Amino acid sequence: MGGIRSAGDLVLRMQLTKGMRLPEAKKYVAEKLGVETTDLADCSVMRDIREDLNIAYPMPADKSAKGIEAKFRISRLLGIKINSVERFKEKAGLQEVKK
Repeated sequence: MGGIRSAGDLVLRMQLTKGMRLPEAKKYVAEKLGVETTDLADCSVMRDIREDLNIAYPMPADKSAKGIEAKFRISRLLGIKINSVERFKEKAGLQEVKK
């Protein structure tokens, strides 16, 4: 399934953060994106979806989400916590520091 060219990175995040098996992770991501699970491996379909949702894609245009901005959007879209996003929020004072 590949990485950012398709939806492999999103599926992997679900496997790692929620402990989902591959079929379950694919189904979850497909539902969140509003596509069929077979579309997750289609580079052209996923490019359009990634552009529409602004969640990073290869060779993005100017003013497209890159890096941490894209991770913020992915975190919100999938309903998961991403460590780098949480740490950025903490350092930037966007969330209360846990003690």
